Amino acid sequence: MTSEDRITSLKARHASLEAELLQESGRPHPDDAQIAELKRQKLKIKDEIAKLNQPAHV
Repeated sequence: MTSEDRITSLKARHASLEAELLQESGRPHPDDAQIAELKRQKLKIKDEIAKLNQPAHV
């Protein structure tokens, strides 16, 4: 898997987590622990995407 493929996969997972987050937030009694976990996962993915986008050091 190339880094571009990995980034594409991570972006898709990030979007999926965002959809889950919006769904959970829209519930009458959202689960705060679940929301925090989804946000943590999104941040981890965002950090990994940023790392993959950095130019390689020679």
